[in-house]
Amino acid sequence: MLDWNAYRRELKGRIGELGKLSPDTLKGYLTLSGAGAQTAHLDGKTRELIALAVAVTTRCDGCITTHVDAALKQGASREEIAEALGVAVALNAGAAMVYSARVLDAVATHD
Repeated sequence: MLDWNAYRRELKGRIGELGKLSPDTLKGYLTLSGAGAQTAHLDGKTRELIALAVAVTTRCDGCITTHVDAALKQGASREEIAEALGVAVALNAGAAMVYSARVLDAVATHD
């Protein structure tokens, strides 16, 4: 298993390097990342739980380590995180069902 805390620190360093090489890329990312907090329609914990579910569906380790840290700081419990992960699992299964239907549709065109 990964040392998630060390990975998060290393990742922040590399992203800092990218920010020095391409400051507008980092600035744009930070603008996107902070947009939800500006409107505040969802609380921080809810945004972080959504971020964790998306991190799983996009298979982003950097997102996982960053948003686990943030979710815990926002007061998310292990149970709430597990429920968010359950949504991610269900959506991945749902996406597989939808794309299975697409495969069958493609097969049907060859009849």
